[in-house]
Amino acid sequence: MAPDKQHAHQLVEKLDSSQLDAVVRLLEVMVQDEELVTGEDCRRLHEGQAWFDLRGGKGIPTEDVLAEFGLRPDDFPLHNASIPTARDPKKS
Repeated sequence: MAPDKQHAHQLVEKLDSSQLDAVVRLLEVMVQDEELVTGEDCRRLHEGQAWFDLRGGKGIPTEDVLAEFGLRPDDFPLHNASIPTARDPKKS
């Protein structure tokens, strides 16, 4: 066995079960044979880029999206009032 693989095996032997689970998931992703980015992914990426280009590179403000659902940024417990919003330039 190659020294690097032997060292990896030694390290794996020292892991507890939760660490081992995380390492196994990482290794599975690293050796995955499937195409990570599909043609559909590329098509949707290009559609999104075109959407932004048509709007001068501007998206939809978070506040507008939340308002569609009857929500505001303040409705979320981790909302940080010191972060400026698109609608409140005084906080910048």
